[in-house]
Amino acid sequence: MKKILVVDDDMAMGKMCKELLKSKGYASDVVTNGKEAVEKVSKDGTYSIILADLVMPDMDGIEVLKKIKQQNSHIDVVVMTSYGTVTNAVEAMKLGASDYITKPFKRDELIIVIEKILQMQRLEGEVDRLRSELGEKYTFGNIIGESPKIKKIYEMISNVSNTEANILIQGETGTGKELVARAIHYNSARKDQPFVKVDCAALAETLLESELFGHEKGAFTGATKDRIGRFRTADHGTIFLDEIGNISLGVQAKLLRVLQDSEFEAVGSDEPTKVDVRITAATNTDLEDCVEKGLFRRDLFYRLNVIRIFLPPLRERTDDIPMLVSHFLSLHNKKNRKNVAGISCEALNKLMSYGWPGNVRELENVIERAVILCKGKMIEPEDIPLYREKTGFMHDLSGKSLQVLMDQVERQIIISTLELTGADKEKAAEILQISRASLYNKINKHKINEPL
Repeated sequence: MKKILVVDDDMAMGKMCKELLKSKGYASDVVTNGKEAVEKVSKDGTYSIILADLVMPDMDGIEVLKKIKQQNSHIDVVVMTSYGTVTNAVEAMKLGASDYITKPFKRDELIIVIEKILQMQRLEGEVDRLRSELGEKYTFGNIIGESPKIKKIYEMISNVSNTEANILIQGETGTGKELVARAIHYNSARKDQPFVKVDCAALAETLLESELFGHEKGAFTGATKDRIGRFRTADHGTIFLDEIGNISLGVQAKLLRVLQDSEFEAVGSDEPTKVDVRITAATNTDLEDCVEKGLFRRDLFYRLNVIRIFLPPLRERTDDIPMLVSHFLSLHNKKNRKNVAGISCEALNKLMSYGWPGNVRELENVIERAVILCKGKMIEPEDIPLYREKTGFMHDLSGKSLQVLMDQVERQIIISTLELTGADKEKAAEILQISRASLYNKINKHKINEPL
């Protein structure tokens, strides 16, 4: 239980405060000098508020405040002052006192001050809890997979998070670029500061400039009040510029200045604003190609491209699909108050053989829909209609050897045959005119999965 410590060389005042606090249900102790107060706080970690008189012999309230804050900056200190020492109370506020109260005070006045501080402590505790939950949400554990390509992503995040390097994340839509950006932020020294996302593809040039850098009242038609902009909101934290390949050359020039000088002017202002912001950007386009075509500034590209992280499409890491399915199944069971036990072998093989043009985001949507509409305890193939069935070797021919293409065809034929026979391997081997042992070897070779 948290307590209040009253520090006053007037024993009668200390006793009155203790009785008043007790009548309102607050536990408190009383000491008559600053030295004893400092010693008591150092030995007892349950004090949340110190109520200290400003004028005391040997160690006054200002000195008590300084020493208490050195020990524990989270303890709130309220100073008690007379009319003649209000100036000292203002000084105490500048040094970190949470409030002051002037003697003689009414009993209700003290209780109001105490309750206001306790309410603020509760709110701060809730903010800390939510921030901790948010940080946990975006740890490595929420980037799902054990394939070699994903393990490289884990390693990259671990290496770059605690640096100040700008990060460029490249990958197709739905591969989890924002998830990686948040993981980098929440594993960095800036984790307790803002993470601010800007969708550069969603706003026109004039609106994006105002969104990023803010504007002054009257800067343009409709600017009826000042706006601080996302860079100032993200000060001391991280700004995530999603789909940065969509920004105009004019906005690129202002962004380059932020990267070079850590300053910018709001729209309609000549006054520079300094910021301390780490920039993480993401794109699903080839920025180097945009540079060659004159659509993206070369100098800005080099500034952003200090560290580049490539996120593989889901079709290139199908080994991670069972783990992703298990994760999304648990997540959406809880979210939708369902109790789907798992997924059948046939349904999982259907997911494994699909091309996933929408990547991990599409997979999550498919699993959520299946969880909601599934009539039994297991997700079956009929519960997962897919946007576009994979055509096996025709999905992506670029840069693949004949052997890889043949393996893709063989894998698809085996999956289709197992679906046709209801996973009866003896019948499947008979249809394929191979031995059961050969079929098992090919199932292992192509990592065709059993049910989750």
